[in-house]
Amino acid sequence: MRVTLINPYYPISETPSPPLGLAFLAGALERAGHEVQMLDYVVYPYSKQALQGAMERFQPRMIGVTAVSMTFPDAAQVMADAKAIDPEVVTVLGGPHATFRAEPTLLETPQVDVVVVGEGELTIVELTRAIETGADLAQVAGLVVRGPHGPLRTAARPHIADVDTLPIPARRHIPLGRYRAIGMPISMTTSRGCPFQCIFCVGRKMVGSKVRYHSTKRVVDEFESLTKLGFHQINIADDLFTANKKHCIPICEEIIARGIDYKWTSFARVDTVSPEVLRAMKKAGCTAVSFGVETGNPEIMKRIKKGISLDQVTKAVAMTAEAGLLPHASFILGLPGETPQTLRQTQEFADSLAELGCLYGFHLLAPFPGTEVLERIDEYGLTLLTDNWADYHANRAIVQTAQAPREMLDEVVIRYDKEYVAALGEMKRKLQAGQASQDEAAQVLGLDRICATHDIMMGRMLETDGFVATGDLAADNADGLATLAKRFAARLKFSEAEVQDALEHNLRHQTIQRADEPGGVRWRWISYAA
Repeated sequence: MRVTLINPYYPISETPSPPLGLAFLAGALERAGHEVQMLDYVVYPYSKQALQGAMERFQPRMIGVTAVSMTFPDAAQVMADAKAIDPEVVTVLGGPHATFRAEPTLLETPQVDVVVVGEGELTIVELTRAIETGADLAQVAGLVVRGPHGPLRTAARPHIADVDTLPIPARRHIPLGRYRAIGMPISMTTSRGCPFQCIFCVGRKMVGSKVRYHSTKRVVDEFESLTKLGFHQINIADDLFTANKKHCIPICEEIIARGIDYKWTSFARVDTVSPEVLRAMKKAGCTAVSFGVETGNPEIMKRIKKGISLDQVTKAVAMTAEAGLLPHASFILGLPGETPQTLRQTQEFADSLAELGCLYGFHLLAPFPGTEVLERIDEYGLTLLTDNWADYHANRAIVQTAQAPREMLDEVVIRYDKEYVAALGEMKRKLQAGQASQDEAAQVLGLDRICATHDIMMGRMLETDGFVATGDLAADNADGLATLAKRFAARLKFSEAEVQDALEHNLRHQTIQRADEPGGVRWRWISYAA
């Protein structure tokens, strides 16, 4: 059976990485003998016409779409368009948003036929088999389907006990070249599960409280294969990579033993790192560790059930820096009990971490479906300010407390953003004056390249205007990039020099290529591996 998997639009400001979840599903479907098409509208511009062309070429019987809360409106539009194109195609929605709003989603979104709840690899294979054979979908565990009297929840599906039985993610279906072009890392996981109970997170409910580990060989085999794909770094996306040193350290030792020299990053809890673990990570190529700190107020820390102390945060950040790794700290503003005083405490605590060499960022609380904070929002003294899922991007306030209104919360993030933009502007001024350091120049040029590349990509400029006639090549060092830069800069906010720099960078990193054609050359993206 033919199955189309779709990744809906996700803004580049949220640093999207290649869709690992869909790659797992693609691997499971292919192992079961099905044909897979993947459409990624993070790095391709979406239109109903584009979807129709893809569906007509592939003729899928089922379409599976993933979504988080912020991308749900786009996912819903894609499925509505798919149904309009082919009313017989079965539309399936998965991901955390659908998992925790399954029944309301079916009631409110008629274009969705089926919701997959939780881990989807086994469920989607059984669902596909049922559709193919005409079996009763209600007999497939892990679904919410349309029943005769409304949404019908089938039997719960246990979490996959042995995660090594999962296929290696089928990343060949992802347009990896486009993600490399916009400077994103590639991600992988070494485990699933989280035993912690933070009130703002669905991790425990989504993947279970018991941590299930991949074997060291499986992890490092996959890691080694990713080093050959041309990305600048790998991100280990586990919730708890450092929680069990009997898992983490052997992985690091195996990377070292194989002589793999590659940059990677990971997430960690501050109460799970130690000098021993951090030294092993550094030696194995890790460059940065990201910690969820959330707040600088001890009472709020207890209220959100984070299970850590500010002293542990400070010690973990210091340990990380001492190990030669770059620590990152993420904070959430607008948590239950937030006041002007607690906001100041959080900002002051973040500044104290910065003095230890830590980078930090502020986000605003988004009470996602399935989280305790949403289920008990009144008890926690929060007021929800919107019912628009597209607003759930954590960059502007969508909840407020009695003493910390929306404007106060937004002001902190806006001021932080302005300081970043001002610092970037100063670096750009120094670059133009020939006074920038090597790091400053790399940061400015790198960001400009990413933004220019993304605009060229989403504007389909190479596809529609990437041909350079022979007459233009003679005055353009025979490759045509200067001609394209002039052509594209007229439609972008970047100068010709900046656009040409972006194009030449993509050429050096093998994300674009030229092909000779009658009368000239045509430039194209190298979206997929050969």
